[in-house]
Amino acid sequence: MTPASQGLLVSAGHMPAAEVDIDTSLVRRLLAAQFPQWADLPVEPVDSAGWDNTIYRLGADLAVRLPRRRMGAGQVEKQHRWLPVLAPLLPLAIPVPLGKGVPTEGYPWHWTVSRWLGGEIAAVAPVADPGQAAIALAQFVAPCRRSTLPAARAASSAAFRWRCVTESPGPRSTPCAACLTSAR
Repeated sequence: MTPASQGLLVSAGHMPAAEVDIDTSLVRRLLAAQFPQWADLPVEPVDSAGWDNTIYRLGADLAVRLPRRRMGAGQVEKQHRWLPVLAPLLPLAIPVPLGKGVPTEGYPWHWTVSRWLGGEIAAVAPVADPGQAAIALAQFVAPCRRSTLPAARAASSAAFRWRCVTESPGPRSTPCAACLTSAR
């Protein structure tokens, strides 16, 4: 069931226009050229509330994320650098990259193949148990706060300066997952 079929708004009316055309045919061509081991798997578009990437389900266990705007393209390098480092430290699964596609004729940016993580779109799915959701979020954020990873925020994008939402007043040297993802 898609968010739209459930009567949920996905903010598509306010979504910025894509800077590249992405469709199932393009995804299949990219996979065939760069990841032939996955080229025969079924490819299905995924409804998403995100603005920067288009997501395709690849078989039962994988996902393909392709930036649809230049702004999102810069995240691919960061995700490939930091998500594998963070994954063993966190109590919940995160989309660790399994393959990094390269720009090619017909698609201008790096892109990612990762493990499929099932669930609901957090931006539109109603939270059944807010208390349990708060506990799960705290259990996810706590390891980030205790982390001894290098302070990656210093290398954050010049276009955006993200402030860690877990940060208390004062200096901080261990960024959370959001800060690491937004850092270069």
